[in-house]
Formats: sequence, C-alpha cells, structure tokens
Amino acid sequence: MASDKDKLQALRREIDGIDDSIHDLIMERTRVVEKVRNAKSGDNIKIRPAREAEILYRLMDRHSGNFPKRELGRMWRELIVATLRFEGPFSVAVSASGDESGYWDLARDQYGSFTPMTRHVSTPSVVEAVRNQDATVGILPLPRPDDEERWWPLMVSAAPDMPRIIARLPFIPADGVLKVGPEALVICSVGQEKTGRDHSFLGIEAEEDIGFGTIDKALSQAGVSVVFNQLWHDPNRPAAWIYLVEVDDFLDSEGPGIRHLKDELGPRINRIVHLGGYAMPLSKADLEADTLSDSAQEEGS
Repeated sequence: MASDKDKLQALRREIDGIDDSIHDLIMERTRVVEKVRNAKSGDNIKIRPAREAEILYRLMDRHSGNFPKRELGRMWRELIVATLRFEGPFSVAVSASGDESGYWDLARDQYGSFTPMTRHVSTPSVVEAVRNQDATVGILPLPRPDDEERWWPLMVSAAPDMPRIIARLPFIPADGVLKVGPEALVICSVGQEKTGRDHSFLGIEAEEDIGFGTIDKALSQAGVSVVFNQLWHDPNRPAAWIYLVEVDDFLDSEGPGIRHLKDELGPRINRIVHLGGYAMPLSKADLEADTLSDSAQEEGS
C-alpha cells in the first residue's frame, strides 16, 4: 500500500507532466501564430484588439473549475502580447504625471510585464507619440464630465495618420474587494473591428452650439443610443464647437448611422469623425467562477 509520501510524489509527477503538456502547447501555439504572421505579409496591422477580446470572451465562457478567471485572463494577455512582438517593435506611451501609477499599472496589466513603456506628463504628447510612431499604443484617461484637460479634440481631425481608440481599460476588472482604480482608453493607428459587444466614439465639429439633444435625436432615429457625451469649445476658435459622443454599439465609419447623422445635422457641422471604439471589458457575469467539482458536474449531466 502506497504511503502518503508516495502518493504526494505521484501527484507532483502528474503536475510536472501537465506542465510539460502546457509548455508544448504554448510552443505549438507560437508556431501557428508565426504562420498567421507569414500569411499576413503586406498587412501592416500588428494589433487586432477585437480578435484579442474575442479570445478572452470565448475562454471565459468555456472555463470551469476552481482556477480564477481573472488570473486566466492575465495569463492569456501575456501570451497575446508576447506574440505581438513577433510583428516588430511594440511599445506603450502612458499618460502619467508625477507619482501617479494607476495608468502605468493598467498598461502593464494589458500589455505585459516586459513591454517597453514611456511616461508622458501630458495627454497631447501621448497622442503625438502614437501618431509619430514613437509608440505603438497610448494609454489616456477615460473622458469624464469634469475633465480639465481634454485630449480627444486633437483626434477630431481628417488627418489620415491620426490614431483611433481601440480599447478600454481595465479589460479584466479587479476583484470587487479591491479599491476601484482609474479607467483608461487605448489609442493606436488601427481601425475598430466588430465583436458584437462594442461601443463606438464619434467626434463632431460644428460652427455653433447645436446641442446634444439634436445629436441624440438623430442617432436614436438611426437606432443607436448615446451613453456619454462631452463638449469642448476652443476660445481661440469661436466657430469650433467639438462634441464627443459614445454610443452603445459598433458604428461603421461609412455605415448608415453616421450617414443619417450627417443628413440630419446638415450644413451646421464641419465634420463627423469616427474616433474608434472598444470591445466591452469583461463583466462581473463573465468572471463569475464555476466551481462545480468534477463529480458534481457528472451528476448534473
């Protein structure tokens, strides 16, 4: 009869075998990612936030057992970012003034422990770093009604090299027991892609204060709901009223929603710019643990 020590040694050998299998699969996954990279030759887009979100949605949905979903998500974020670097240099510009570490921590959580990051004391410098390709992505504060510094009006531009919003952080929220930290948006020189769980941003520049009610009504007629808005008026440009609008759906930059908005607002606006958007971060429901034991699952099947 095996002693407790022998049983423990057998279990440790079993764990070692599982670790070897996990390692083999990581190496195999890397080889497949390299094949994807080769198949994309000529495609300059190295980061696909929608695809990354879909991977985590799927894993959260299929996961069961006692291993925490948040830690599972963190593991996969490290895997994703490690293979992103196969595409070429990858770095992050972070808006973080003084001793503020919240946005820096968000960047680390999303883009890995070893990714090069630079601290920027102003939000416009983050936008310029990404625009000038000095950084692949930029981390900026989530717009709030009481913001003193507003970075998003810089992006309400027809310039083809202007970065766009691609993600909202934290994508994997902290446990409710922990203190709620800052939230951020990520910008990058890629467009938004649809996941089915999306929000989009529009920047609207008008020659007069047309009011959010007018914008909201036009979008509602197009079947889209506004969830956040913000106005910025440049005192140096009296005829420039710039609106930020967030909607609870994916908007195609050439789709019917934006076309309807242009038709409704007519000559009162100078431009409408699709500023990008994000796949919704994981929700509390996504992260709820399925802690049924194997035997309980078998009994319920």
